[in-house]
Parts: sequence; C-alpha cells; structure tokens
Amino acid sequence: MNKLPRFIETKTSKFCLIIKGGVILKNLSLILSLIFLSIGLLGCQQSGKEEDLNNEISKNVNSSNTQNMPKDMPSDFDFSIQFGVQKKNEINTFEGTVTKDLIADGSATTELILTEEEMKDIYEKMQNINIAETKEYTPEPINCFQEPHGEDEWKIIINGETITHLISGKYCEPTSDAKQLIELRNYVFHIIKSKDEYKSLPESKGGYD
Repeated sequence: MNKLPRFIETKTSKFCLIIKGGVILKNLSLILSLIFLSIGLLGCQQSGKEEDLNNEISKNVNSSNTQNMPKDMPSDFDFSIQFGVQKKNEINTFEGTVTKDLIADGSATTELILTEEEMKDIYEKMQNINIAETKEYTPEPINCFQEPHGEDEWKIIINGETITHLISGKYCEPTSDAKQLIELRNYVFHIIKSKDEYKSLPESKGGYD
C-alpha cells in the first residue's frame, strides 16, 4: 500500500489535534459552567440560611425586650403606688393599707382592702398598657421643668416577678408612657377615694409651694 505523503500526514495530525483540542475545550467549558452553577446554588442556600438565622435572632431579641403578662390575674398579684410631692400618698395592696398626705399635719394611714373584682379590673388596665415591659419616662427634647412636682413609684408582683416604675412629674410635657401610668394611678385612686375607709381620714391642710 502506498503511504501518504509526509506533508499529508502532518496536516492530518494537526487536524486531529485541533479536533481533540476543541473537544477538550468544550468539555472544560462545560465543567467550569457546572462548577460556577454549583457555587451559585451553594451561595443561594448559604444566603437563605443566613437570612433564616438573622430572622431567628431578630425574633429572640424582640422576645427578650417584650414581657407578656399572663391572661388571667395570678394569685400573687399585688401592687403599691407611692405618689404626690415627696411620695407621701400610698396605696398598698400588699399590706391592705392606704396612706394620705395631710401636708401640714403629716400623714394618716388606714386599712383598706380592694375586692377581687376591683383587683381584676386594675390588672386588666395594666395588661392594656403592658405594664411589665420597659417604659420611657424622659421626654425628648426636654422643654421645661416644673416645681413643686410629684413622683409616682410603682411596685408590682406578677407570678413571682417584681416590676418597678418611677415617673417624675418634673417634666412639663410627660411622655406617652408616663401619661399611661398616671392615668392608671388616677383610676386606682378614684376607686380608693370612693371607699368609706378613705373618706374617714382627716382633711389635708396647707399646700406645697
């Protein structure tokens, strides 16, 4: 058999090499495409996991900042409010007493116990403003101060937890949180003032400058 001329063999070899090279390049391109696709899918999954983790962290932070009160009034629910100038007035359900500021004549204390229904009504009012959560009592901005001023100091027991609030009346424009607590105090005080025990206390004399 006659052999092909050398120049023909050389051209044929180069042609085969080109074909093989093209196949290799195609395969390499396909492999790289699959790698990039896998990286993209992995990145999406990782992004989704990070988003889920961030959402979970956000939920935990929100839960820790907000305390929910029990729906029904706990058996250990009690509270005390000291209010007025120098906080000389007090309503204390722990002791079952009420103290009235007589100003020039000091103060007077008597026994006064709220009914179960009255305690439930007060607890419901506390639920409505979620008294268990952190409140803001300092206005922004502070425009002016007033003197004399009273203060409200709350101590509340709910399911063994002690909740305290201190509201200063020195600010001319109280915050919305302060207004809620003052309204609650007025509601409780309105109940107290309707009781015969409170009505029997002496009248206050004098005033605060």
